[in-house]
Amino acid sequence: MARAGDHIQTTIKKALAGSQIAYSTLLDTFWNEVYGFQLKRTENENDAEDITVQTFSKAFDKLSTYNADYEFKTWLIAISKNIHVDLIRKRKKNLETGGHQDVVKKVLDDAPSAEDQLIREQNLASLLLHIKKLKPHYQEVINLRYFKELSYADIAKELNEPINNVKVKLLRAKKLLAEVIQKK
Repeated sequence: MARAGDHIQTTIKKALAGSQIAYSTLLDTFWNEVYGFQLKRTENENDAEDITVQTFSKAFDKLSTYNADYEFKTWLIAISKNIHVDLIRKRKKNLETGGHQDVVKKVLDDAPSAEDQLIREQNLASLLLHIKKLKPHYQEVINLRYFKELSYADIAKELNEPINNVKVKLLRAKKLLAEVIQKK
């Protein structure tokens, strides 16, 4: 019988090979744990969500450096802690100096997922009602991607965020939207 850790290692290998489904599986599996960890630390839903998005963004970007001798969740939590510490430092620095800049990387768009297909099959009026049930920043990435048909790179420029944050937000938004659609 396969252990849960073996399944995660297999999923990581698939993600490294480029599988969007594998990335989505990792996000779904560990989102609540990382988010819950940050919610306790920050006591702020928006900060916890932003840090969680950045955690997965950084983890997916550096997935090839993950050491399978350690639990994947532990690795994610360590990344999350570092991002939180950096955020505190940055806020402190911004209070002293003000301002910040982000560099946007050019990356190709990914193939449509099962959530993409479900979203496309919805009647436009009911889809707009479903989208309104999402948090504003998720509404925004859905709008930019599906209604304005922007690439990940263009969305990153528009939102002044790293492209990997945009990818993770879009993955999360699509999952939440698919859940809302399936509940109707």
